[in-house]
Amino acid sequence: MPRSPRLFRNSAFCLCVALTAPALAQSPAALPAALERPGAVQAEQRAELQRNLARHAQVLEAQSAVVKIVAKLIGPAVVHIEADIPPEASPQYGRGRHVEEAGSGVIVELKDKYYVLTNRHVIRNAQPAAIRINLADGRRLHPTKVWGDADTDVAVMAITGTDLVAASLGDSGRTEIGDFVLAAGSPFGLSHSVTFGIISAKGRRDLRLGEANVRFQDFLQTDAAINPGNSGGPLINLHGEVIGINTAIASNSGGNEGIGFAIPIDMFMTIARQLIDTGKVARAFLGVNLNSKFGPSMAAELGLSRPVGAHITAITPSSPAEAAKLQVGDVILEFNHTPVEDDAHLVNLVSLTELGKTVPLLIFRDRKPLTVTVEVGDRSKFPP
Repeated sequence: MPRSPRLFRNSAFCLCVALTAPALAQSPAALPAALERPGAVQAEQRAELQRNLARHAQVLEAQSAVVKIVAKLIGPAVVHIEADIPPEASPQYGRGRHVEEAGSGVIVELKDKYYVLTNRHVIRNAQPAAIRINLADGRRLHPTKVWGDADTDVAVMAITGTDLVAASLGDSGRTEIGDFVLAAGSPFGLSHSVTFGIISAKGRRDLRLGEANVRFQDFLQTDAAINPGNSGGPLINLHGEVIGINTAIASNSGGNEGIGFAIPIDMFMTIARQLIDTGKVARAFLGVNLNSKFGPSMAAELGLSRPVGAHITAITPSSPAEAAKLQVGDVILEFNHTPVEDDAHLVNLVSLTELGKTVPLLIFRDRKPLTVTVEVGDRSKFPP
């Protein structure tokens, strides 16, 4: 007798259930993606993600450890500065009114003595007794002597005390765009704050820094957060070395917008050491007038492929430039083996050169390069 079709279908269904039931009990079938809750992760997937996270987090933790070590090293050397500015140094606030300025600084050791580096605008003409230097351990000191240079916004203060911690100085000349850096200081009075970023540009010049007339500029630019109160604090590399002194921000709001500027420590210390040793800054002099409008068309006319260097428009009589037989129309391509970017760059290079030093110049004349030497003079002996 032939079998009933209904029995066959039922028998087949029962056989299927008998074979698959144990498997379902051990591992539930995954839901279609369309039916899963947003963000839902199965237990086995979560365990695998946790293992992957632990493995990859070790890389970031190693990088974070470097930053934490640098912060611990630099922390004891960073100070918070408060200064009572005399009325004549702050005319914008009205006659006879004292102003309390706040900023940051960093302790360094030079020739077995301790000094605090900061910006001149932080302590503008304040007397030592009116300057309060707050150390990381809670102590408060007054400087024994104060020096400042308005043309670079450099200030240095001599201090004495026990168990002072000094920061290490780096070489800002080796700093490159993309290097990781930390900025330490007291933004908005929040002392001993540390931010992290990179060097985003170098050689920033011709910046308008409020009412300050900073003539010689060669700033490092960073996206490490710098805010009011950070001025004078250190910019530090991943070796724990100070490579700059935080000075200014570019901002429409008055707060950090990702563009801060620091004086390179090489430039800063050139000025600071002169102030400590002699009480003043002696700047070198070349004796040339330069063309600030030197551009592509003029460069091409002279035979240069691009506008590089500093174009001479006049020579000061009896100057080092005249003694070296420089000529109007020459383009100075290198000063003391350093490529000259533009006229402002040359001014900085000359002003930071030791008086009386003989340096080589690479110039461009008559459509070809030429090397000459010049002994720089003393700017104070020539008319401004």
